Amino acid sequence: MIVIVLHEPQDLVNIAHVVRGMKNFGMRDLRLVNPREYEAYRIEGIAHQTQDVLARVRTYPSLADALADCVHVVGFTARGRTAKRNLQRPRDAAIEVMSLAEGGGGPVALLFGREDKGLSNEDLDRCHRVVTIPSDPAYASLNLAHAVIIMLYELALARGADSRPFKAPRRSAEPADVAELERLFMDVARALQAIEFFKTRNQAGVMRTMREIAHRAPLDAREIKLLRAMAIEVTKYGERLARSGLHVDR
Repeated sequence: MIVIVLHEPQDLVNIAHVVRGMKNFGMRDLRLVNPREYEAYRIEGIAHQTQDVLARVRTYPSLADALADCVHVVGFTARGRTAKRNLQRPRDAAIEVMSLAEGGGGPVALLFGREDKGLSNEDLDRCHRVVTIPSDPAYASLNLAHAVIIMLYELALARGADSRPFKAPRRSAEPADVAELERLFMDVARALQAIEFFKTRNQAGVMRTMREIAHRAPLDAREIKLLRAMAIEVTKYGERLARSGLHVDR
């Protein structure tokens, strides 16, 4: 089990954003150490549909109490420390955390400090690993919720989330055959002629470029039909203008 531990969070909105991020990435266990304010109904008003996460939130009077049952603690800090620490980057930490969590031991904790001070050296002394998220050294401190969500994303990658296929499109279409492509090019050429596009341009060169674009895509049969319909309508519109004696402004 992986637990998120926020040590003395000062802003209820930040807690809400952490709760929402946990819901996004399938995490359910949040521990709050001496929060300045915490009201579940207010958080639910910010992070909608997170009742399952909020139902499992636990508050503790001290960091020692919150971490007492944890077998591995990863602390997050933006500041470089002179004390020797077991340092990691988020991606390496995520791999180790997932391995430990899947091993079936006690909880593995991800520990984040308060917004204005972060974690003290004494807090970091309780950590097996210390993670610094790489950012611009001139402005290294991340928002609390942002830091949590970055680590949740890395955990999702460690679980293999990026290997899940994208959602299939609502409609599928067969690949376009050469004959249908040729009909498209003819329709496009007629449409461009109707609006006098070739008046100052080389038609063969323009149409060759159109072919390169279509071949690079490549277009499926449904897309070809849509483009043909557009080209045909342009041609018909040009013919109606011609019959009415009007001209297309260029």
